Formats: sequence, structure tokens, C-alpha cells
Amino acid sequence: MVDSNELEFAPAPHALAGYGDHGTKEKVSTDIEAAPAESVHDMDEKSQGSMFGHFEEVQHLKQGLHQRHIQMIALAGTIGTGLFLGSGRAVANAGPLGAWLGYSIIGVTVCSVVLAVAEMGALVPLSGSVVRFSEFFVDEALAFANGWNMTYSYIVSIPSEIVATAVLVQFWVDINNAVWITVFGGLVIASSMLFVRVYGELEFAFSLLKIFLVVFINILALVITCGGGAEGPIGFRYWRNPGPFVQYLDISGALGRFCGFWSTFSSALYAYGGIHAIVIAAAETKNPRQAIPQAAKRIFWRVLIFYMLTIFMVGLVVPSNDPQLLRSTGTAAQSPFVIAANNAKIKVVPSIINAIVLTSAWSAGNSNMLTGSRVLYGMANAGQAPKFFTRLNRMGIPYLCVGLLGVFIALGYMSLQDTASEVFTWLQDLVAISTLTDWTIVLITYLRFYYGCKAQGIDRKKELPWAAPFQPWFSWISLVLFLLLLLTSGYTTFIHGHWSTETFISSYFNIPFVLILYFGYKLWKGTRIIPLREIPIRGFIDVANANPEPRIPKKTGLRRLNVLWS
Repeated sequence: MVDSNELEFAPAPHALAGYGDHGTKEKVSTDIEAAPAESVHDMDEKSQGSMFGHFEEVQHLKQGLHQRHIQMIALAGTIGTGLFLGSGRAVANAGPLGAWLGYSIIGVTVCSVVLAVAEMGALVPLSGSVVRFSEFFVDEALAFANGWNMTYSYIVSIPSEIVATAVLVQFWVDINNAVWITVFGGLVIASSMLFVRVYGELEFAFSLLKIFLVVFINILALVITCGGGAEGPIGFRYWRNPGPFVQYLDISGALGRFCGFWSTFSSALYAYGGIHAIVIAAAETKNPRQAIPQAAKRIFWRVLIFYMLTIFMVGLVVPSNDPQLLRSTGTAAQSPFVIAANNAKIKVVPSIINAIVLTSAWSAGNSNMLTGSRVLYGMANAGQAPKFFTRLNRMGIPYLCVGLLGVFIALGYMSLQDTASEVFTWLQDLVAISTLTDWTIVLITYLRFYYGCKAQGIDRKKELPWAAPFQPWFSWISLVLFLLLLLTSGYTTFIHGHWSTETFISSYFNIPFVLILYFGYKLWKGTRIIPLREIPIRGFIDVANANPEPRIPKKTGLRRLNVLWS
């Protein structure tokens, strides 16, 4: 018997000859080697069971991530510039209540995505598994399309975090942005080339630092609201004047306020991007079938405390008409938390906040580099990206994947032509829509998985390692909202006098991009949508049952007070 972390699941014929997620060498039974032309999607149940029962591997990717790492990485990938910097744009465009509603709605719906990927990831813990699920449960062409969509997303998101560092450094000194883009970009690449355990410890430390900052700024906001600042008690002053909503684009009445609220979804999508990183590095996680669900179950409370509460508090201490807030136009851009401390005439604290926010931008870049490189690595192993991306350095890192993503950090140099805040906003919109596309595909994949279980008579709650609650309705509601957002994300370009080529491209590029990839690969490879009764769920269940993980011991004593990780 091999440990469940040493198993691989062969998705297609190319997987059976020299294939291994993690850059591995496999030991495959002779009956599989004799008939490599048959896909797992085409095999009958008996053949699938034989393949799953005999497919083993020796891992080359290092399993250096413990449960505390994977849970805190989920935070590190989400608590970043989307909250600390991009929230200023949301408050400026929608007002305090509009911004809070936007972040809250996306926060609740993204929980459905996390629960969905956790259920599938607990059963099939593979590197880059968010993409691989589409191949196993829907269509190989969909995995190809979403894999390159996610790669594109990380290609754009990493330089967006690096540009954010240039925005934040401007708080202290006005030096050419190229300096900071080069410095922080180099640090992201360097840290990503180290042992994954080193990366895990770095992100663990930065996550704790960011959690400390979130707690600190919420307490600070409460103190300022109650009268601890130079202006005395504020209370809900800014909710009354300039008001809870903003007349977006000077559109009068309820329509203008609704448009402002709707515009916050882009900032919220960017802020929550990467929250499903708990399964991206599943192959590098110890005891993933237990660690992934436990991380997912804590996500809701983190969203509630770290996002919804923080957005509510910042709406109390910063007026939506403050010219320092990050807007799509204008040159002065700062974190709303720094603005609040400055307005309250509190010395030193603004610099401390800005410094920690600066480290969060680098941390988010690190997290995106990890998840993006593992997605590309998994695709290369599946034959959906060039084979040379499977090469590993002596520390078990897919260095060519890291290198490709690192090259595109050069996109950040666009801020030398325009203001850093404008470039950050544009990159943020690109990332937001690609993230939305990814979440949409994840939910489509999960619903196929869910109804595949029903069609095959599989009791999810009894037979799967973990079953997500509130399904399938939670996924259906979120999917409808995501599809609506995809169609309306660039609505402002259709309002007379507000056409913007940049906004139109960033809002709608992903739709034809993914469709071309999907149908192009489908025509090229002749793939098909897997019928519900043929989805290989039973084979994965058999593998999980045959290779149980050692139980994670329950927390005792003071350890029970730890609500962040186990």
C-alpha cells in the first residue's frame, strides 16, 4: 500500500506513458501499458478500477506544506492589495454601504466556490487540480481552456501586485517606479525558486502579519469613530454626508446609486481572487483529504471577519469623496486605511500601516506565483502545455514555470508611461474577469460532479472523503450571479459619453478567449463531454478508500483556542 499522497490519477492516454503529475516516474501495470490509446473517459468501470488500482508514482515535487501552511496560504492569496488598496476605489465609486454590499455578496458567493473545490479536491488531491477537475468530470477541452485562462490570470495578477508596491511606496518618496518593480519582482522570483517549505514558512509569517494588521486597523477605525482622532467622534457622519451611496458617473436617482454598487464587484472579485488556492498545491500538502476540507470550513469566518468587517469599518472613517482615494482617474492613490490615520492626525501609524500593506503586496505576488506555476506545471504533465515546463530544479521547483510567469512581471513597467494607479486599476480589471471566468467553470464542473454522483447512485455524505453543505443550490445561485456579472462587467462602456476601449477589452476579452480555446481544442482533439454515468467518480473513491490517510489528532488544551489553523 502506498500513501495517498503518492498516488496519481491518469486522466487521458498521454498520461500513461512517462506521465506523472509532479514530474514523476510511474510504475504502471502491464495491462494499462498494453493499451495506452484508451482514455479514462472511454474505459468501462472495470478497466477504470484496474487503472486506478495499479497507477503509482514516486513524487518529485516536495511535500513541504503542512495544514497550517495551506490554510494560511489561502489567506495570503486573498488578503492583499485588493483589500488594502483596491477597496479605496470601491468606496469612491459606490459609497460606504455600496462597497460593503458588493464585497459581502461576492464574499458569500465565493464561499460556494471554495466548498466546491474542497469537496472535489479532498477526493482528487492533485497539483493544479482546479484545472484537472474539468478534465475528469466534464471535458478535456474545458480543462485546456480554463488552464490557459488561469495561466493568463496569474500572468497579469503578479505584475498588478508589483505595480501596487510602486503605488504604496509613493506614500514616502517619489522615485522612478522601475526601481520598485525591479526590486520586488526580483524578490518574488527568488523566493519562488526555494524549497516549497521555505515558501510556506514565508507565507505563514506574512499571513500572520496581515492578520495582525487587519485586527489593528479595525481597532484603530473603531477608536477614530468613537472620537480618538483630531476631529472628535465621527460615528456614521460619512454615511450621512456625502452619503451611503455615490451617484456613479453623475447618473441621478436610484439608477446612479445602483450602478455605483454594481461597479464594486470588479474590486471585490480582484480582492477574493486566489481564495481557492487551498487545492492548487494539493500534491504538496500532507494529508490533503483532511487538510483541504478543514481549511475550506474556516473560509467563511475569515471572509466575514477579514473582509466584510474591514470594508464596513473603512466606510466609517473615510468619506467617499476624499480625493486621495484610488480612482480610475487621478494620480494620488493611497490605501484608505492610511488616509484614515492621516485624517485623524495620528503620527507614525500611517507609515506602519503602509509598510505592512507593502509587504502584503509582495506576499500576494508570491502566492500568485506559487499557484500559477503549479497550474502550468499540471497542464504540462497532462500534455496541455509544452513538456519542458515539467522540468524541476534540485529543490523540486518547476523553475521554467516560475520563469515564464516572472518574465511577464515586465508588464508592470507600463506604469512608467502612465500613472501607477491607472495601470493598477487596468490590471485589476483584467484579473477580476479572468477570476470570474475561472469561478464560473469551477461551479459548472462541480455541478457535473454533483449530478454524476446522483446518476451513479453515490451517496456523497457517506462515500466521499468530505461533502460540501448547501449543495447544489449554493452553487446554482452563485453560478447565475457569475454569468450575469460576466455579461454586464463592462456596462459603463455602453453609456453615452463613457466609451473606453481599455474598459471594454478588460471586461470582455475573456469570453471569446476561453470559447476559442475550448472549441479549438475540441475540434483539434475530438474530445467529448463525459456522460454523467461515465464520470470516473467511483474509481477515485476506491483509491481513497484503499489508501487512507493517518488521522490528524484533535487539538487539546490551549491548541483548541487556535481558530486559524490546526
